[in-house]
Amino acid sequence: MSIQLAVFDIAGTTLHDESNVGLVLQQVIREQAGLPVTLPEVNEVMGYAKPYAIRYLLQQYQDSRHQDAAFVNAVHSQFVQQMSAHYEQHSSVREKTGVGNVLQALKQRGVKVALDTGFDRAITNIILRRVGWSQQGIIDAVVTSDEVPRGRPYPYMIYRAMEQLGIRSIRQVAKIGDTISDLEEGANAGCPFVIGVTTGAYTKDALEKGPHTHLVAHLDEILEII
Repeated sequence: MSIQLAVFDIAGTTLHDESNVGLVLQQVIREQAGLPVTLPEVNEVMGYAKPYAIRYLLQQYQDSRHQDAAFVNAVHSQFVQQMSAHYEQHSSVREKTGVGNVLQALKQRGVKVALDTGFDRAITNIILRRVGWSQQGIIDAVVTSDEVPRGRPYPYMIYRAMEQLGIRSIRQVAKIGDTISDLEEGANAGCPFVIGVTTGAYTKDALEKGPHTHLVAHLDEILEII
């Protein structure tokens, strides 16, 4: 059965990222929670819905506030504020090299393109506008973690994209991302192609530990796979 839908992650996969997401999350948790979280610890939760990531990191430090929804929401609000400012203003915000060509090539083959993300809709809309994807018309659907019952590693964002685009079988869907949570999401959904990108948040060695069918260094390699 041929692939009819390719679901891509955003930050680190299709969007250039210099550990910006991890650094902002690290800073916010240090400031708001007073915990000495490290960047490697934060990178472990890249790709997950950010409220979940915040709760997880608090719990790792045995901070009982991981059970306090109001506190978690307050920390997340600060993250959204700082991350939004970064994507609105920072000069480094751009798509990864060659992404536009890959998406166009898929479209020319009749493959629909969707994005899914651990960000909420507010941050995602800023990215879409800043990078120009909204205006270019090469993205068929965008699903954010606050629009489904649970974000990654649960498969609901993939299923929502399928629903929006009329894709009937998961066997027609490929999932591409740069984190373990992306790979778990694709595997949990039942995608026949679960492709890890080794030039994002996780190294090749780290991604090898996650469920995958392929690992690539550059997105144009997926054109030979799907």
